[in-house]
Amino acid sequence: MAEPEWESLEQCLEKHLPPTDLREVKRLLYGKETRKLDLPSQALECAAEGDFELQGYAFEAAEEQLRGPRTVRVGLVQNRIPLPAEAPVAKQVSALHRRIEAIVEVAAMCGVNIICFQEAWTMPFAFCTREKLPWTEFAESAEDGPTTRFCQKLAKKHNMVVVSPILERDGAHGDVLWNTAVVISNSGAVLGKTRKNHIPRVGDFNESTYYMEGNLGHPVFQTQFGRIAVNICYGRHHPLNWFIESMWPIEARNAAIANHCFTCAINRVGKEHFPHEFTSGDGKKAHKDFGYFYGSSYVAAPDSSRTPGLSRTRDGLLVAELNLNLCRQVNDVWNFKMTGRYDMYARELAEAVQPDYRPHIVRE
Repeated sequence: MAEPEWESLEQCLEKHLPPTDLREVKRLLYGKETRKLDLPSQALECAAEGDFELQGYAFEAAEEQLRGPRTVRVGLVQNRIPLPAEAPVAKQVSALHRRIEAIVEVAAMCGVNIICFQEAWTMPFAFCTREKLPWTEFAESAEDGPTTRFCQKLAKKHNMVVVSPILERDGAHGDVLWNTAVVISNSGAVLGKTRKNHIPRVGDFNESTYYMEGNLGHPVFQTQFGRIAVNICYGRHHPLNWFIESMWPIEARNAAIANHCFTCAINRVGKEHFPHEFTSGDGKKAHKDFGYFYGSSYVAAPDSSRTPGLSRTRDGLLVAELNLNLCRQVNDVWNFKMTGRYDMYARELAEAVQPDYRPHIVRE
């Protein structure tokens, strides 16, 4: 995990680079500049009073003759736990509900259509402890648990799609736990859910103590504002690398480019202290925390541009206005899907998972 010695990459660059150099460095790092949104003064005031960062940017596309702009505003929420991890479970959940409700109110002021929360947002990220109680008590039904009902009210009130990642208790299948994202329509109905498909077993992130790989595949959710797919944490870079800050600015952006879509990367902030010491399987001394989560949530576009990131240290709301026409425009230019060899990939992957598979290596 990261250390919090400075607030953000952007702040560091702005502090140390002259304006001309700063513009060129940002162009190299972030691609085409995203236009800053003129957010309502009331929203900015509420964010300041609520002590969370508020930023807004717009991705634009070329004007078309037959299609008008298809714009949608998404909101990314990053936050710390407001109460200590040892506080009673019910109080922690209530405090997080109140915090998120305040941030969602500001998102509504900014015209957000789709709001996305961080992984397991209703609890500390306690899976490092490998203890069952009290952490499994945070698990809820994805269909009608208190957090889903809470999000349904927010969705209906603000005409907003809500993506709510929780620890799920699957009552229909023996009370098994899952790491799940619930997608709630702007009508307030539960549209569906998806489960974390890749479960880490590395150091502090040995999460298979609690839940295993998801069994719902890779659903895409059709909403009034566009199609949404959810990739939870470790799945974003599996199987290439582990959860390190140096990969964070790259992976979601790579996915946006390769798949001609917009990607939204959300990470929590703060340091979470747990009542009992735990080890990381690396031979080092036991500890009660694993450092700071590093925030830096951002949105990436299919043309390789991206927004600046939110703070590494503060709660925040990032509002991004997306023109979905950009997806097809980039697809037409780069032709990744046209030139992809999906039949070949499918055949070779099918062969590679067979027990008697032998790699195709040509030798003299």
